Amino acid sequence: MTNALTLPTMGGSIEGYIQSVNSFPMLSQEKEASLARRLRNHGDIDAAQQLILSHLRFVVAIARGYKGYGLPQADLIQEGNIGLMKAVKRFDPERGVRLVSFAVHWIKAEIHEFIMRNWRLVKIATTKQQRKLFFNLRSMKHGLDTMNPQEVEAMAVQLGVKTDEVVEMEKRFNGSDISLEPASDEEDDTFSPISYLTDGTEPSQLLEKKQTTNLRAEGLQQSLDCLDERSRHIIEARWLKEKDDTATLHDLAEELGVSAERVRQIEVKALQKMRGIMEISA
Repeated sequence: MTNALTLPTMGGSIEGYIQSVNSFPMLSQEKEASLARRLRNHGDIDAAQQLILSHLRFVVAIARGYKGYGLPQADLIQEGNIGLMKAVKRFDPERGVRLVSFAVHWIKAEIHEFIMRNWRLVKIATTKQQRKLFFNLRSMKHGLDTMNPQEVEAMAVQLGVKTDEVVEMEKRFNGSDISLEPASDEEDDTFSPISYLTDGTEPSQLLEKKQTTNLRAEGLQQSLDCLDERSRHIIEARWLKEKDDTATLHDLAEELGVSAERVRQIEVKALQKMRGIMEISA
């Protein structure tokens, strides 16, 4: 389906792309259902394109919530668009649910997969002290509010890091929330997920409840704790070391007395288990 679609590109600036996707009209529930039936019953690519184009702005809104991971916003949007296309392909209009509610899972799933493929602890913490800060900041904070200077100083002293490192790590963890309103005065002021979500769920609950926390310190640490000793050692050696100290499959194979392929199998199984645990706790 995707090969025949013509979608906006990011050849220019991301601001231009956002302006472009915001120009596509939103669909009424009746129009949306009609297009979905055309796609389902007749494989109508034009119907699929209309459904996708009308929801691209929603992908942008979701992608904004992942700025804190340090990955390019354009890449996050592109991955979210893939999730949207998968959702459109699987959408059943007879269930009485709006496409936007159904698509949230697929959009976030693709973005999560992209982050898992590209995210490394080294992008946030490059020293042992910073990694210690990464794993302890959440549990050491008193509440969810931004720490005051005295709290920052106390944490820096306790963990042996600089105060500006504590501030920077906290900012990265906090990331950016999904906006429920247009991003600028130039955007269509008739659009808001608040008016578009019609399933009776409070939008802040729908979006914030599902806002990913599975890649942050608590979820990562919890999933590591659930691994057996060998699996955890492989994950830590392959993913959580400083860049220059990362072990190869052959390094671990020689250390553990097994084949490199066996190390790879253990690694894949461990990552799958971690992902499952983090999704449950999200």
